[in-house]
Amino acid sequence: MKSLHCVVTGNVDSGSFLAWVHDQAAALSLTGWVRKLETGKVEVLAQGDEEGANKLRTLLKQGSALSGILEMKADWIDYEKSYDRFEMR
Repeated sequence: MKSLHCVVTGNVDSGSFLAWVHDQAAALSLTGWVRKLETGKVEVLAQGDEEGANKLRTLLKQGSALSGILEMKADWIDYEKSYDRFEMR
């Protein structure tokens, strides 16, 4: 399934940033997941409407009010699994 894969770097390793990403994705009716990596970066896989995924991409570049985004890398990938909701891992 065509999916948006993002890795966000900066002041993003708090649980509040993960919750913020979850809420933004759910509001855009996207499915997939968000998780914190051991490096302190945050990884996001979003599936659904391409317009909604592009909106999430823009939001991730800006970050939440409490985060400080240094870098956000995003690519469209073909992911073998599809999801029925957006989850925090």
